[in-house]
Order: sequence, then C-alpha cells, then structure tokens
Amino acid sequence: MSLITRLHHASVIVSDLQAARNFYEGVLGLVPSPKRPILPYDGTWYEIGANQVHLLQVPNPDAGATRPEHGGVDRHVALVVDDFDKLIETLDRAGVSYSVSKSGRRALFCRDPDGNAIELIGFNI
Repeated sequence: MSLITRLHHASVIVSDLQAARNFYEGVLGLVPSPKRPILPYDGTWYEIGANQVHLLQVPNPDAGATRPEHGGVDRHVALVVDDFDKLIETLDRAGVSYSVSKSGRRALFCRDPDGNAIELIGFNI
C-alpha cells in the first residue's frame, strides 16, 4: 500500500517571472492562483484541477546545462489539454517550437522561455 495519495504540485524554476508568465498565461492559458503564500522569492501559482504548477524565480542550480533537444527525454511537467488542434494553432501563432511525442500518442513537447520542458497531451490519451 502506498503512502502517497496524489500529486499536489510541480515546481518550475524561472529566471524572468514576467517572461514565464507571458508563456504560461498568454500561450498556455493558465490563470494565476490567489492562494500563493508570501515567500522570500517571487513566483506564481497555477491551479489545474486538484493540482498546481508553481513558478519559482530563484537561482537555477542547472543554469548553463545543456538540455536534450526533445523534451520527452528531459525532466518535464505533463499537462492535459482539451483541444489539441487549437493548442497546435496557438503554439504556431506564438512561434513556440515543439516536437511530437516519439510514442505515437497525441502529445507534444515544447519549452518555456527558460528551457523547461512541458509535455502537452491531447485529452483522448
């Protein structure tokens, strides 16, 4: 029996909070949560159903590291989307490059302005 009952949140380190918010809100359509506590560093919380994504503007211990070209073989946060075709249109219009999942699933990988990998999965997986 597992002691773990669910994933609560994933944290993503960013260097420029405004550029990250432009991507997560302006491109991906996430809405900031008013529930973020006062912390000694800047950031933004997004609630996605019962889960959250936290943007943390803190020093990046991996700064300067080389990331794999395909986000599927890198650390990543995976998010489910309702309209995969609209997502592709939105990414194309915003000039966000992406690669399709190597598994053949209706999924793709892109990167935020800091190079963090994001997997976006079509609703019918």
